[in-house]
Amino acid sequence: MKKNVAIIMGGFSSEYDISIKSGSVVHKHLNSKKYNSYPIYITKHSWYYLDENKIEHHVNKNDFSIQLNDEKIKFHAVFNAVHGTPGEDGILQAYFELLNIPHTSCDTYQSALTFNKRDLLSVLKPYGIKCATSYFLNLGDAVDATAIVEKVGLPCFVKANKAGSSFGISKVYEESELEEAIKKAFDEDDEIIIESFLDGTEVSVGVITYKGEVTVLPITEIVSENDFFDYEAKYEGKSQEITPARISQKQQNNVTEVAQYIYKTLKLKGFSRSEFIFIGDEPYLIEVNTTPGLTEESILPQQANIHGIDLPELFESALEEALKK
Repeated sequence: MKKNVAIIMGGFSSEYDISIKSGSVVHKHLNSKKYNSYPIYITKHSWYYLDENKIEHHVNKNDFSIQLNDEKIKFHAVFNAVHGTPGEDGILQAYFELLNIPHTSCDTYQSALTFNKRDLLSVLKPYGIKCATSYFLNLGDAVDATAIVEKVGLPCFVKANKAGSSFGISKVYEESELEEAIKKAFDEDDEIIIESFLDGTEVSVGVITYKGEVTVLPITEIVSENDFFDYEAKYEGKSQEITPARISQKQQNNVTEVAQYIYKTLKLKGFSRSEFIFIGDEPYLIEVNTTPGLTEESILPQQANIHGIDLPELFESALEEALKK
């Protein structure tokens, strides 16, 4: 008997359009002989299944079901392709866990923790994970530009604390630029993180649970044509993503060990993609994404392909892991 799978996509953040692309790719490649897949759009105003005729069918949030003609469709599992809130920050994870519906992402606490850069770095530092020097601000805090520069130096990065896809990020070279950069970040989030500039090779490391085993995928080197790996570089072709990365064996061993350690220590599940910058041979953690992009061009699917895992296998493995719960 085929399993009913809801592929959730969309969300409430600036990553909405990217999420729709990811969810559509999952729907396209999920094995139709094993699964009945239903694209479910999550928006601030409504949740709905969009059928092949582009007709919307309302989702009953009481039990996460849909009504098609005279049949009530309930789901055996959820494939989570919602980037940002509420799919990557623990909100939907808690909802599905209350309903006892398996899902492909990590659990509620881990989702909330990894989505909050400030809290994630604070938790991992005692484990010896290296990261940039940071300065934190909440919306409404007094801004002391001199104190910020004294702590993190220049240039520095100003980022939204709880946002992905490089939204709300600026590279600041002069103290006078801080005010505008902080305003831009607060347009995305009510918390921001200001970090020291790390001058080194940037890499992205995918770690997944594949057929029951924690697997570190081939490492990707990020070479941006822009000043840093911003939205344009990430999604509009202004970067090179080189897999496998052009790094030394020692660097590869070090970052593989750290990425796997983070995944296991935090008890992550499903897909993750962590970003690091090398200072010498040492990887410094930038962030951990637990609902990474899943289009054909996205980094993690590229890494999986080089590892010998095609998209149908990648997506099926994630679902089967979820269904074991």
